[in-house]
Amino acid sequence: MKKVVLIFAMMVFAAFAVNAQTETQQAPPPPPAPENPNAPVITFEKTVHDYGTVKFEGDGKCEFKFTNTGKEPLILTNVRSSCGCTVPSWPREPILPGQSDVIKVEYKTNRVGTINKTITVESNAKNKTEVLRISGQVVKDQEAVTPEKPKSIGER
Repeated sequence: MKKVVLIFAMMVFAAFAVNAQTETQQAPPPPPAPENPNAPVITFEKTVHDYGTVKFEGDGKCEFKFTNTGKEPLILTNVRSSCGCTVPSWPREPILPGQSDVIKVEYKTNRVGTINKTITVESNAKNKTEVLRISGQVVKDQEAVTPEKPKSIGER
């Protein structure tokens, strides 16, 4: 009796396994929406900020200035960083065509080491996603002192 139940269970399992392998027809993806020629365009003055050498627990603030170079209002829908040590803040109100604003970024310099983080900016612009980058080096206080450049002969 146990063998009959075991064989029946194996046949049911095999039937489900074979049925799971059949392909189902999926609807084709919708065609892409036509591009809006008047859509906003977000244009950054710079996309990389190099802090250089920063002291431990020093100033980790910077700004990324941008302009709406399109013909409709620009709305930033989300600005997120690659880790919790980088905190962005951005304007929540629409940026009209021709106007500029800034995304403020604060990197928490409470860790010694290399800075290499990204900030992803999502918006209603033609270029829907832009990636900003911060880089640099956080050092202990005594390491942050840069020796004075030696003067060349003839300089005083």
